[in-house]
Amino acid sequence: MIQKILPIMATLLLTASCYQPERNCTDFKDGKYSFTTTIDGEEKTTLFERYGDLEIDYYEGKADSSSVRWINDCEYIVKKLNPKNKSEEQSIHMKILSTTEDSYTFEFNIVGQGQPSRGTAIKIE
Repeated sequence: MIQKILPIMATLLLTASCYQPERNCTDFKDGKYSFTTTIDGEEKTTLFERYGDLEIDYYEGKADSSSVRWINDCEYIVKKLNPKNKSEEQSIHMKILSTTEDSYTFEFNIVGQGQPSRGTAIKIE
């Protein structure tokens, strides 16, 4: 019995270990997106659009612009163009982990600091 199960299990293990999530990052370099997160128990949504080396964020009725510098097809650095305080001067590293037809899952953190957080951006245009 074990001789029959062992090859099947080995095949399943090899197949599962070769799985790579879909990453069509270039499909998400430009466009309009929404991102929802929970802050202090309340859901907050940010709308943003990214074109070339510019990203504009819309959050709670305010717009803010950032420069975008792509490291490779799936990673980029965002830096506020007009920071209002010291914390806004810090660059944020973004990494696209997986994509679907109309969304991407990413992780982000301040460059050189701490554990990254994760989120999902949904393409709206």
